[in-house]
Amino acid sequence: MAEHGAVASVLLRMSGAWPLSAAAREFATAGVPVFPCAAYGKRPATEHGFHDATTNLDQIEAWWRQSPGANIGVPTGAASGTVVVDVDVHGPVDGHASFDRAHRAGLVERWELLVRTPTGGMHAYYPTAPSTEQRSWQAARAGIDFRGDGGYIIVPPSARSIEGTTVTYGVETINTGPASTLDAQRLRDFLDPRPTPSRATSPGLDRDVDVSRLAAWVAARGEGERNRGLFWAACRLAENGLPASVALDVLTAAAGHAGLAAREITTTVRSAYRTVHPATARRRPSSSVGETVRGVSPPAADGWFSRDASARPVPGPGPGPGPGPGPSRMRGL
Repeated sequence: MAEHGAVASVLLRMSGAWPLSAAAREFATAGVPVFPCAAYGKRPATEHGFHDATTNLDQIEAWWRQSPGANIGVPTGAASGTVVVDVDVHGPVDGHASFDRAHRAGLVERWELLVRTPTGGMHAYYPTAPSTEQRSWQAARAGIDFRGDGGYIIVPPSARSIEGTTVTYGVETINTGPASTLDAQRLRDFLDPRPTPSRATSPGLDRDVDVSRLAAWVAARGEGERNRGLFWAACRLAENGLPASVALDVLTAAAGHAGLAAREITTTVRSAYRTVHPATARRRPSSSVGETVRGVSPPAADGWFSRDASARPVPGPGPGPGPGPGPSRMRGL
């Protein structure tokens, strides 16, 4: 169990009538670094964004004297001692349902407090896990973002302008009992499960993965996670010795179905193969990246990545994420 952190403690004693400058000073006095964001918006108003966050009262006075209506940004993770589950509501995506499902699974219990956001969403605040880095991530299809190390949030009494109406962030529910840290990786795996490996039947292989399922997973990625998903899938194929040209054939239709352009797909797959096999990429710049892995000999290189992506026709997205060409099962997802 963990006690309420500094951010939650300030919010618990804050009044919605506080000027933004007074609230910013209160956070800083409690040891929570802050930085200004655009008035009625979320965009950082400093050159380096949340990296400029500080507890220096003179700097904070200068920022809010220059822009009294600036919203208050707080970096999440170790910098502030707070991580946040950001529940989004955008069009057909309602993260409340995903949060409720995760709550029933016991993954998001014992938050410190819940903050209502201007767009109808919610921020659930948790104390950071000691000596544990938890990076920010998105599960766009679930309507859930995790704000940890490398992220930031807008805190009360900040406000947004929504369709001409000013709507404030506000504390909605307080946990009067003990708070608990959050296992962000378990939550991500629950909300955004990745393809699981099955046992191999081919001699000499430890594990295999259904490539068709991998392609279907890529095709289902939403905006905000398409590039990351494609890069991750391409890395898995590279690790399994699939030639880069075949990997591109397998993933092009799937990534196109998710909304990525052909040139972007080619660049991402190339980057994944060069990440997995950097020595091969340096030694044979004109060859298909990711050639022999553990004695698996792929077909001859065809020069896919030695010329511009537009120089070779790329299959367009089909009606759905069906199986791509090439081997149907691979080792080690």
